[in-house]
Amino acid sequence: MAEKKPKGPQKRPSALKRDDQAEKRRLRNRSRKAQIFTERKKLEAASADKKSAQLSTVVSLLDKAAKKGTIHPNKASRLKSRLALRTNKALA
Repeated sequence: MAEKKPKGPQKRPSALKRDDQAEKRRLRNRSRKAQIFTERKKLEAASADKKSAQLSTVVSLLDKAAKKGTIHPNKASRLKSRLALRTNKALA
């Protein structure tokens, strides 16, 4: 990843390392967010008998993403609350 030649002054090794770390983190976060998005869509499309199981999967992914720092804990909590409300409304 750090093999790119900068056009300006040469970057120090520590700056190159930070670039590599930031890129890895960006890809990891992007993957987590995409997985959450996909599972939320599956929840919306799930049949009534599978909604509660799918909800627990989405909640677990949101908790993990918040724990790892991919999304803010308050955002995870807000999304879980809204998804639970929608799911309970659909099941009622």
